[in-house]
Amino acid sequence: MGLRNAEQEILRRLESKTLDAQLRQILVAGLNCSPFEADAVIDAAQEVYFPFLEQHGEALARPGQVTLVAVAADEPAGKSVADCAKCNVSLTLHRGAEDDRLLAQKGPLGFRRERIPELCQQALSQGALLTREDLAWRIFMVGLRTLSRDLAWLRENDQRPLPLRSTVHDIGPVLSHRVEVVQLALAGKTMTEICDIMRHSPEAVANYLGTFTRCAQLAREGFQSGQIAFVLRRGQGLVERYLKLVEQCKNDKLQSYQLDELLGVGRAAGEKKLPGGVHGR
Repeated sequence: MGLRNAEQEILRRLESKTLDAQLRQILVAGLNCSPFEADAVIDAAQEVYFPFLEQHGEALARPGQVTLVAVAADEPAGKSVADCAKCNVSLTLHRGAEDDRLLAQKGPLGFRRERIPELCQQALSQGALLTREDLAWRIFMVGLRTLSRDLAWLRENDQRPLPLRSTVHDIGPVLSHRVEVVQLALAGKTMTEICDIMRHSPEAVANYLGTFTRCAQLAREGFQSGQIAFVLRRGQGLVERYLKLVEQCKNDKLQSYQLDELLGVGRAAGEKKLPGGVHGR
């Protein structure tokens, strides 16, 4: 047995988180293609579509944002990254003048330690979990040792949640985390209260509630959990937990009222107010 080459293993994991690798996994796992057939389809797609997209496509990321491929949050620990479902996430790395001041006052070190928890939350709210390699080599452009020191400091000094694929050994905590946000909203908590309790940004909370609302809407239209998971591109485990909350609302007048408010806001195009007294800051 040869010696493990840690750097080569990291590079292979990163190679598994590209658009080509994401499409290859879909073709192999979803359409039962062989790896050879999947690569042939990818080559053909690039030849046909990429010239058109390069001429007419628009950038996905706004100024200050980074877009990357990450492992889906519902994938269990221990599963090879190459075999995991992936999703594209768009993360706000630099927030403008606020981060200019942060960099001026605390330098790159302070900037990383301030932004890492929120970036992890942003990815999770979009259905993905970042890894150390994602943070080090694809976001902050630093070495893994530097990033590991940042994570160790955050665990000691920062109370914000830090959901990373390496630290979430059981998918249960990830699901419970999102379900708890919805439970607080159904209990009538405001956006500010939910953010304070869960230590989340309003954007992340709104994302969780939006997914729950879409689940409830589709369930009322007769969709089954598997169909909802497919339509929303979310794990079936999360969808089933959300549907259980919908059922629980039937036996609680307050929760039933809050659910109706959520659904009403979901149907109101352009509505800025979140339901059940849940307002932005």
